[in-house]
Amino acid sequence: MHLLASSQLQLAGSMTVIRLSLHVLAATVWVGGQFVLAGMLPTIRGLGEGAPKKMAQAFGRLSWPAYWLLIATGVWNFIAVDPANASSSWNAAFGIKMVCVIAAGLGTFLHTRAKTPKARGIYAGIGALASIAALVLGIAIAG
Repeated sequence: MHLLASSQLQLAGSMTVIRLSLHVLAATVWVGGQFVLAGMLPTIRGLGEGAPKKMAQAFGRLSWPAYWLLIATGVWNFIAVDPANASSSWNAAFGIKMVCVIAAGLGTFLHTRAKTPKARGIYAGIGALASIAALVLGIAIAG
């Protein structure tokens, strides 16, 4: 348990609540949705030959806006940070998170364009692992 010696915990301001709520909501769609869709894939395949592609396209209509909302609220989060209070480890974790965010988007994009099952699997794995890493690093840098 963390005890504060000189101050009490206080509620976040309304703009902070909005900013972080949008960021977390977008992450639930982007990251969580990938795992929900992957878990449903055996059932989706049973619905017919074109079903996986249709489901992936439907998910893309939700997940890509969520990805771009993550980018926008991530920029907003960064602007809200006082650089004078950022340690070198925070800056390093932030930089690694940005690499993971780019890798998540790129891996997922390449997954949608892949022509072979092997390539789809590799790119899906890159997108998913990078998404998880970005999520964990986001929690770490939130303090």
